[in-house]
Amino acid sequence: AADDGRSVDRIPILPEAERALVLREWNATEAAYPRQACVHELFEAQAARTPGAVAVVFEDQQVTYAELNARANRLAHHLRALGAGAGARVGICVERSVEMVVGLLAILKAGGAYVPLDASYPVARLRDMVEDSAPAVLLTHPPLAATAAELSAGFAMPVLDLAADEAWAVDPATNPGRDGVGPGSLAHVLFTSGSTGRPKGVMLEHGSLVNRLAWMQDRYGMQPHEALLQKTPFSFDVSFWEFFWPLMVGARLVMARPGGHRDPAYLAETIRREGITVAHFVPSMLQLFLEHPDAARCTGLLRVPVSGEAVSAALVRQFHERLPRVGLFNQYGPTESGEVTEWACDPGAERVSIGRAIHNSAVYVLDRAGEPAPVGVAGELFIGGVAVARGYLGRPRLTAERFVPDPFGEPGARMYRSGDLCRWLPNGTLEYLGRSDFQVKVRGFRVEPGEIEARLAAHPGVREAVVLALDDGSGGKRLVGYFVGEALDSEALRAHLSAQLPEYMVPAALVRLDSFPVTPNGKLDRRALPAPGADAFAARAYEAPVGETETALAAIWSDLLGVEQVGRGDHFFALGGHSLLAVRVVSRVRQAVGLQAEVGDLFVRPVLADFARGLAASARAEAPAITPVDRSGPIPLSFAQQRLCVMEQMGGLGSTYHIASRLRMTGELHRDALAGALDRIVARHEVLRTTFAEVDGVPEQRIAPVDGSGFALDEYDLSGADEAELEKLLSDAARAPFDLQRGPLIRGRLVRLGADDHVLLITMHHIVSDGWSMGVLFDELAALYAAHVQGREANLPDLPVQYADYAGWERKWMGGELLERQAGYWEQALAGAPELLELPTDHARPPKQDFAGDSVPLELGGELTAGV
Repeated sequence: AADDGRSVDRIPILPEAERALVLREWNATEAAYPRQACVHELFEAQAARTPGAVAVVFEDQQVTYAELNARANRLAHHLRALGAGAGARVGICVERSVEMVVGLLAILKAGGAYVPLDASYPVARLRDMVEDSAPAVLLTHPPLAATAAELSAGFAMPVLDLAADEAWAVDPATNPGRDGVGPGSLAHVLFTSGSTGRPKGVMLEHGSLVNRLAWMQDRYGMQPHEALLQKTPFSFDVSFWEFFWPLMVGARLVMARPGGHRDPAYLAETIRREGITVAHFVPSMLQLFLEHPDAARCTGLLRVPVSGEAVSAALVRQFHERLPRVGLFNQYGPTESGEVTEWACDPGAERVSIGRAIHNSAVYVLDRAGEPAPVGVAGELFIGGVAVARGYLGRPRLTAERFVPDPFGEPGARMYRSGDLCRWLPNGTLEYLGRSDFQVKVRGFRVEPGEIEARLAAHPGVREAVVLALDDGSGGKRLVGYFVGEALDSEALRAHLSAQLPEYMVPAALVRLDSFPVTPNGKLDRRALPAPGADAFAARAYEAPVGETETALAAIWSDLLGVEQVGRGDHFFALGGHSLLAVRVVSRVRQAVGLQAEVGDLFVRPVLADFARGLAASARAEAPAITPVDRSGPIPLSFAQQRLCVMEQMGGLGSTYHIASRLRMTGELHRDALAGALDRIVARHEVLRTTFAEVDGVPEQRIAPVDGSGFALDEYDLSGADEAELEKLLSDAARAPFDLQRGPLIRGRLVRLGADDHVLLITMHHIVSDGWSMGVLFDELAALYAAHVQGREANLPDLPVQYADYAGWERKWMGGELLERQAGYWEQALAGAPELLELPTDHARPPKQDFAGDSVPLELGGELTAGV
């Protein structure tokens, strides 16, 4: 166009010239940001300017900039003393809390790089991350002490409790100084899904992160009077700027409660109450938030960045209809660079763009030859500039494959090949088109199907595996796994995957095929894979819903899950449900059924009939809280304990209700630490010091004092003995009878097999424990043993109530009219039922039940199995 705006004739230009124009005009300009600064230095400068201003708000806690800086400084000095200084990686496994912010800042101030370990992930996955990152120190706090003990077991790293400020109270409160840390130093390592079946750690440096923070402030101009809602899990890359952007400008960082990021009602209430002006959303969660009636009242919002998934034009229009005065900004960027493009969403635009590159970054749309693709033509998006990560931790080959030389940048520059398909629009912005490989986004999380395929194929009954992300019928995606192999139970496969993968990576449906479809050249034909049938979602044997509530719930589940038929025994999450759909269910229940429900109810009662029953019960009454009972008088038994007492009086139970667990311990054993840990567990849990006496025909609990009880541990030396002798010794110990009146009802046997090889057997009577409690016991044993060895307190959480308090609560709550009503129901339901079940077997019924049992293997043929 001419200078006066008149159009001029168009003439062809050389490809090189076109490339130069595109790369120069459609990438952001250079900006003089504080590239020599580190992330924590931006905070320190602000803390010096506004020491008395509120920096962090979490529930009822408020911390000023000065307080936050001092706490982080003391911990930073302590970390350096432990060797976690410049270049060190530090693991942090904490729940949402002020301690989380203190820990992140302290790690950076010490010169280290933080490695977030999200406790919602399976322990096996977290241990992989710990093994790969090799942290110099692991930070945690009391709620996750047991998890931290599991993660640190076998690794040479100290574990610091962030709640124990007194441990470094004597350390200086002054800023530690750089001490070898600069813009090129590592700031954090975030683990993402890996195609090899193991998560991979992405290394981001201070220079890249400071550039992003400075650009955001330049772009949006957050003011000190504003507040940002931090709700993204800290293992997700968005959380970085949620934490540090407000802290660099003097604004308030308001942390959402655990789980609050998926509760629209809580989010709306918090945004209004705290005066939140900035809140990030994943598009699928934004959709749910906008559907909540209170969303329109969040008029104090100024900016809502969205990222993590593609944004639809319909969602943009809905947002501006509900919140017409709030800015909506579509941001794009993988973990390997963070957000590198942005677009202010226009409600009138037909296409939703991901915008242009941020300052000091570049984005290229390249064809297969590595040349810039013409305007409007799809190509792979490459990212250059200061945003690009250092690479993958301990993966040089993968780093070289994904982080390649940048021919358009400065000498030695690199660019990241994102695998995303994009194209330039005529206005010079980018349109996102999808993935060039098979990587997908599910509910805002980037997922490598290859990782899930590797875990699925690791099952002994699976020969081949493929995982796809298919539309779930509600605008989102759900994972579907296909496998060739044995006719395996889908629930067993899900359990296999759930033990190794986060919940969002476990396929909603599992489909068995005799063989995979292939193309004419013999490659897998993914398009020919069949859609999953209803049986792929692990639906139980169909049983029609009963009553109005169950029928209405079945219709809601069927619509939201895209399942044709839902029965009363079906499991919401086994049918493909997840936390975002759970929010929709609760909303529909309130509207259609007229009953109050919470998102957590569906997690507690995921089976349709149970969920319906819970709704009915909650509509009638609220159960009272469990409070401590008076220990000075008789303490009643719970109903379960009373049942076991009666059965023991009948005799002949043997070891039927014994719970025995073995622990094989290799390496040096600290015997005194083990004994002390076991004694502490008995002192900590009253039920393990409890016996059961009968007074005037009524059994009651007798709780022994702490001083008079310890753990009954017998020790044996079987050095050089064979496994048969060990098995007999342990089997005899597990079967030995308990005396419910005299106790103890927990005991142990420690067997020495060698200098560095021991077996610990713990046996309890079911009247004081259950299978779940054994997991609690061993978690606490690990934490207490480690604490004894290291000469410190384990800092296990306090126990506000004990089992005796639960028994008293149960007797009080399940008494009177409620007990009569329930007993009356069962008397009527069981009226006429046979009192004795006769089976046509070749064994005569013994006069007294002896609990004898056995297992008999039987293999069913393929034809019979298919027929069944």
